[in-house]
Parts: sequence; C-alpha cells; structure tokens
Amino acid sequence: MYINLLINIKNAGQAGKTVLKTPHSKMDFAIAELLVRYGFLKRVEVKGRTARRVIEMEVNPDRLIREVKFLSKPSTRTYHGYRGLRSVKSGNGLLVLSTPNGVRAGHEAKREKVGGQMLFEIW
Repeated sequence: MYINLLINIKNAGQAGKTVLKTPHSKMDFAIAELLVRYGFLKRVEVKGRTARRVIEMEVNPDRLIREVKFLSKPSTRTYHGYRGLRSVKSGNGLLVLSTPNGVRAGHEAKREKVGGQMLFEIW
C-alpha cells in the first residue's frame, strides 16, 4: 500500500540510503512515477517476474521527503472536487490524488478539472 511506500522512502532518505526496494503494486508504481516527475526520486524500475516483482527506486538526496500527511486512510476516505483543491506549503509541497484519469498531482487535477480521492501531502 502507498502508505508503506512513502514511509519507506522518507526513512531511506533520512538514513542516507540511495537505493530502495519495495513490493510491486500498480498504485505504488504510479505514485513512484509521480514522485520521479517532481524530483523526490531519481529513477524507478520494476524488476523480477510476476509473482516476485519489486519496485527499485533511487532516492534523490537533494530533495528529501521531510513530512507526509495522509489525508485518506483505509477507514476514512476524503474526496474533493477540483474546486476544493489547494496548494501545499505555498507551492513547496505536493498534493496527490487518485482520480478517474489515474494518480495526479493537485495542480494537474485542477488544470484537468477532475476531482478524486485525496491521498496525501508531502513536503
């Protein structure tokens, strides 16, 4: 689940590790690709065969994840339309949503005029 992925990335960055491996899932891979686009990770690869696939990531030491705020949890899910989306830390953070068009950053979803489940904020 993406909660474990983000905590592992945050802890690896703070411990000074550069390469990180986690079990593969489509949601985790989509979130990891989004983090590559916004500079939190350097690269992401899927390795292994179907039953034992892992996601191998390289943490960017120049832009570490300092904090993660989970907006939706398995017990409480939070949904917003595109009008209810806001910036994170005056534009220095990243809001991530799960939309019908896939996993998107907050400003991308606002530009596409699509809302969805608010997953987390990172900065």
